[in-house]
Amino acid sequence: MRKEGRAISGLLRPQAGPVPRTPRTALSAVFWDGCREGELRYQYFPASGQAQFSPAPRERSSLATEFEWRVSSGRGEVYSWSVVHRPPAPVFETPYVVAIVTLEEGFRMLSNIVGCRVADVEVGLAVEVRFHRVDEDLTLPYFAPVGSAD
Repeated sequence: MRKEGRAISGLLRPQAGPVPRTPRTALSAVFWDGCREGELRYQYFPASGQAQFSPAPRERSSLATEFEWRVSSGRGEVYSWSVVHRPPAPVFETPYVVAIVTLEEGFRMLSNIVGCRVADVEVGLAVEVRFHRVDEDLTLPYFAPVGSAD
């Protein structure tokens, strides 16, 4: 049974099957192209000094419109997390961990944790980005504990 294979190994892994996709926009294309190139890109607003993710045409607090794209170190820590045992669709293998990760640059991102056991995930866990190529059009950023093999 497919779901048992994930549990037997004990390590959280990227999803193996198809994943839902959001429409690619002119604004989000820079982020998605970066993922395909192995770079975690985010918006930086010089007027406020704020880093922001997800991509938006304005900075959320000051409404500034002038920004630049920067490349994140990809390192951060788990801010919050949850284990999913009942997937939103049958294509998802469980369990998987959804986490909010605070990156060194100050922005937060929602992603999945891989490369460790569910029991190893905790608030404050130091993580780093790992890119997983789904197909030629989509590469997803996941996060794994710093120094893990996955």
